[in-house]
Amino acid sequence: MNIIKKIGEFWKLLKLAISGKEQDYTRINIRRGILLLSVPMILEMIMESLFAVVDIFFVGRLGEDAVATVGLTEAVIIIIYSIGVGISMAATALISRRFGEKDFKRAGSTAFQLLIFGGLISIILGITGWFFAEEILRLMGASENVIAGGVNYTRIIFAGNTAIMLLFLINGAFRGAGLPHLAMRTLWLSNGLNIILDPLLIFGLGSFEGFGLEGAAIATTAGRSIGVIYQVYHLLNGKHSLVILKENLILQWKTIKKIVSISAGGMGQFLIDSVAWIFLTRIVAEFGSSAVAGFTISFRILMFSLMPAWGLSAAAATLVGQNMGAHKIKRAKISVWLTAKYNAWFLGIVTLLYLLWGDVFASWFTPNEEVQQIAALGLKIIAIGYVFFGVGMVMVQAFNGAGDTKTPSYINIGVFWLLEIPMAYFLAEYFNLEMLGIFISIAFCHSLHALVSLWFFRRGKWAEIQV
Repeated sequence: MNIIKKIGEFWKLLKLAISGKEQDYTRINIRRGILLLSVPMILEMIMESLFAVVDIFFVGRLGEDAVATVGLTEAVIIIIYSIGVGISMAATALISRRFGEKDFKRAGSTAFQLLIFGGLISIILGITGWFFAEEILRLMGASENVIAGGVNYTRIIFAGNTAIMLLFLINGAFRGAGLPHLAMRTLWLSNGLNIILDPLLIFGLGSFEGFGLEGAAIATTAGRSIGVIYQVYHLLNGKHSLVILKENLILQWKTIKKIVSISAGGMGQFLIDSVAWIFLTRIVAEFGSSAVAGFTISFRILMFSLMPAWGLSAAAATLVGQNMGAHKIKRAKISVWLTAKYNAWFLGIVTLLYLLWGDVFASWFTPNEEVQQIAALGLKIIAIGYVFFGVGMVMVQAFNGAGDTKTPSYINIGVFWLLEIPMAYFLAEYFNLEMLGIFISIAFCHSLHALVSLWFFRRGKWAEIQV
């Protein structure tokens, strides 16, 4: 009877988490808070990663050059992601702190400043990417065939980056306010539309022939744009504690300065990681389009399993920010340790799945045996460090939720720039391990990153941050 009762209670909590009833996360049971926050965040991230997997599934039918185009473009567009993620970290930190203080009016003003700041940056980046799309692909080592067939795809993706930027930062605001169900619904809407539009715009239907690779970019941009419209509606409709009112529509340079300060560290940590990713992709490109395709597929699959872990980790950011706002530091620490424990268990199970069936998963995304072998190798080697990854994710999110975005940046520089890139290059080129060497360096360095982050968290200086 006790087991049946617990299952019933768990089911009620799941329905409550998805329905999105607002909670005071500075007072409710911590385990309950983690569940209520993480369930919609996990579902949000699953849809985000499902979009990536479905996208590469359809693009893979166009050939390895098309997959290589997506991989090379993604390696650069991830710089824009880094800026969006950086601003979203500022959104989560600032708004969660204001909610912990119960200062909802300032939270609304902060949300408006975030929209202005992120929107202006995205427009500048979009124009730049559109005009230099061909040069970007060439710089990344793309072959002439890849450039000829993929330049329009790259242009469309860059042109649509405003939707990417706003999607990230508004969802960061929703999470900071303890409204993860809105972030979840946004991505289910935008990525659900993309999944529907992808095959239609790539391959066509009936007399409509489709746009080929460009269709994938159009589907992505359209889906995300609809998602942003949905977000803005909920920011303005007055049905939630986080709302932008007429009195909030004033530029506040002091708040923008705080956004710049916190997001700079957030941008920095993700940008550092992104630049390392670009260098790794550039090294991979030396081994041909099959290597790039296998590398891209393996990481799309890996991201599918990591996104739920990121969703669980994001719960720690909200709990840390809101409890620090309420001056409950001990409660913030307990939230982090519990979340890290749950994340490690989850990724430990995923590790076993990849070690046992990595070849099967890889075969779902390409008929090319060489590409399959490379993708499967990546899944098996990188997954060895997954348990460490799970703990490290939570530690980084705890720093970000506290507004300490600089510490993870410094860790990223040391591990990813000074160790991962040189290690990957020497193992691949000088020791002739090629793709195996690159995958080993990724698994080792991300595990080391987690241990270093854990050490800094235990020092406790994050608890002194004021935002």
